[in-house]
Amino acid sequence: MGCRRVPGPVLALLLLLCPPPSPACPAACRCPPPEVDCSERGLREVPWSLSTNTSTLWLGYNFITVLGARSFPPLPGLRLLSLVHNRLELIHSQALRGLGALQELDLSHNHLSVLTSETFLPLTSLATLNLGSNRLGELNPGVPGALPQLRALLLQDNPWVCSCSILPLWRWLSHNREKVREKSLLLCRVPEQLNKYPIMAFGDESFRQCQDTSLSPQHYITFFIIGPFSFIASIFFCTFLGSLVVFYHSLRRESHCWRRP
Repeated sequence: MGCRRVPGPVLALLLLLCPPPSPACPAACRCPPPEVDCSERGLREVPWSLSTNTSTLWLGYNFITVLGARSFPPLPGLRLLSLVHNRLELIHSQALRGLGALQELDLSHNHLSVLTSETFLPLTSLATLNLGSNRLGELNPGVPGALPQLRALLLQDNPWVCSCSILPLWRWLSHNREKVREKSLLLCRVPEQLNKYPIMAFGDESFRQCQDTSLSPQHYITFFIIGPFSFIASIFFCTFLGSLVVFYHSLRRESHCWRRP
């Protein structure tokens, strides 16, 4: 019995009526398109079975501690990512690759103490970054500097160390006041005498003791000249001193021989 060929228009209509199945919603999550809500699900890692059409991903109130290099599947349409109230301690420098359309990232209420600018380089569209309520004692200004579209940065409730190391961040904050939300909540924690002192209340005179300790080219030239000279001079001095000692002992030996009967 011969097989009947389905006419082209009919086949196209069937494909429109029955589109290919999309990836299943991650277990225990709710997925009202185009959102995926995985909040309060006891997750320890980012679920991988996410639709590429996902625009909002809620991962708050879980137990995620690390974002590795391949934590996220390709999500070219993701606009909002919330990881609030997890236990994040480390974000790999390649963890956020493939999220170039992301506009809002909430990392607040975690355990982050160190962040690198390389981590945020893929986020060329990010407008809002929330790093509040973490364990940041200092922040490389290259982190917000890596975000060309940044309009809002939240840094409140972190244990800021107000020493000379915070000078680069203070300079960035001073030149980007319009981007810093909740400025009054950026308070020093260390040293004790500055506890709860607002970072934005510092002025240029507060950092006068923070001198630039980098060496100029003249210093390096001086070291290169004096170093070898001092080494050669020390060799000559030791040789001369040793010769004197040998000469003294030889004189004593000869005088002792002449006195012998």
